[in-house]
Amino acid sequence: MSDINKDVHKHDLLGGRLCLDFANTVSWHDSSEESQELLTSYEKLVNWSLHANILKKQQSLSLLKKAENQPSKAKKVLQQAIELRESIYQIFSLVLNNGTPAYNDLYILNKALGNAYGMMRIVPGEHKFSLEFLNCEETLDGMLPPIVQSTIDILISEKELSRVKKCEGDPCGWLFLDTSRNRSRRWCSMADCGNRAKAKRFYHNKKY
Repeated sequence: MSDINKDVHKHDLLGGRLCLDFANTVSWHDSSEESQELLTSYEKLVNWSLHANILKKQQSLSLLKKAENQPSKAKKVLQQAIELRESIYQIFSLVLNNGTPAYNDLYILNKALGNAYGMMRIVPGEHKFSLEFLNCEETLDGMLPPIVQSTIDILISEKELSRVKKCEGDPCGWLFLDTSRNRSRRWCSMADCGNRAKAKRFYHNKKY
């Protein structure tokens, strides 16, 4: 049973919200010819979840051990996670362009929402209650409910939903929450896509 994968560990979390970072586990999402899948195995799904602070170290190790004993089920959970990710990406991509999400994408999200609520509980605290997830290491899909909850939190918040953007870098397509005061953020990262766009403009101006 291996430890956290180096490629996953280096994967930048630039979305500003868990579900957007999850949607960004494909590089160059909008380019079918160049897209690069990060979640190529259940192990990488678990490792990304650890990297994104959904799981703790011991929880991730517990899930990887369970997966070794249930490989077919682990593969099914990976497929389920990727299906959920694609639906989340498509829903936000359409909404930010004032479009209507496809029925199938909403169906997949709602199905995941039903499963997620079965793994949540209300816990009393000081002067308020909080929603907590049951032990994520108990089931192989234990990392998905927090992602679903993050998605719902944005979708039902008019303020946050209006701030979801897609990186203008070609062919990046990563999603992020623009928290800048004047909503001027254009790139997933100024150091990456922003600099490439800047260099491209410089080259074009110099050429012409």
